[in-house]
Amino acid sequence: MHEMSVALGIVSIAEKELEKTNANKIDLIELDIGVLAGIELDSLDFVWPVAIKDTVLEKAVKKINVIRGRGKCADCETEFEVENLYDQCPKCESFLKTILSGKELRVKYLEIS
Repeated sequence: MHEMSVALGIVSIAEKELEKTNANKIDLIELDIGVLAGIELDSLDFVWPVAIKDTVLEKAVKKINVIRGRGKCADCETEFEVENLYDQCPKCESFLKTILSGKELRVKYLEIS
């Protein structure tokens, strides 16, 4: 379960950002997580309370924006929704594609007070 290391990494980012300010707490953390990022959201929610205990995020509200997967076929240039990295083009059935979105894993916003 690598979601714990992801959660701890998010805590580390939040702590570093808080150090840059004169604030003492984080009220809200907003995350962008793509469906192709390899993160199980249920697992992340499960480990989150343990990861944030006694940290700057302990009282923060967590908001997750789920980013849908989009790809562009390398053969026919059709853009299409991608649910799995191995999805094929719905038009020409090629497996060759460029991922346009859905692999995101980032801290988008911190509300600090």
